[in-house]
Amino acid sequence: MANIDIKKIGINELKQLQEIGRQTFSETFSAGNTEENMKNYLEEGFSEEKLSQELNDPNTAFYFAKQDDDVIGYLKLNFGASQTELKDESALEIERIYVLKDFHGKSVGQVLYNKAIDIAKEKNVKYVWLGVWEENPRAISFYKKNGFVEFDKHIFKLGDDEQTDIMMKLIL
Repeated sequence: MANIDIKKIGINELKQLQEIGRQTFSETFSAGNTEENMKNYLEEGFSEEKLSQELNDPNTAFYFAKQDDDVIGYLKLNFGASQTELKDESALEIERIYVLKDFHGKSVGQVLYNKAIDIAKEKNVKYVWLGVWEENPRAISFYKKNGFVEFDKHIFKLGDDEQTDIMMKLIL
């Protein structure tokens, strides 16, 4: 396994972020969702406007996982008021860890995850939390393996489809 570099990104990488975001999201969720719901989410969820807003938000941070200058995955973290749910100052949310399908099983997700935990410790938060689709057993077992426990559920809307996310947290 060649080296994986983790790099914090800014507004200059918006296009690359849009690309990796759309590609990994559709690789992960296309099979379980309608084409129309996917298309709309990919357009809105990864629009230039939305991504530039997020990239300019001081309470949100994006990191690329790179190998030989290719972006192979990314991480999105939210702090404080930018968290999607709890908005707890003493917590950090891992909103996204996505890795290209070709690199699944090669520790890329683990390297991104480790980066998130390092940042959580630097920021002295009490816990890290996230939401994971109940029909994504790979992700659920990954987080359980890393010590996360379920504490709640919430609804995530993908187009006209209401889906249940399992909320999980890790006390640091």
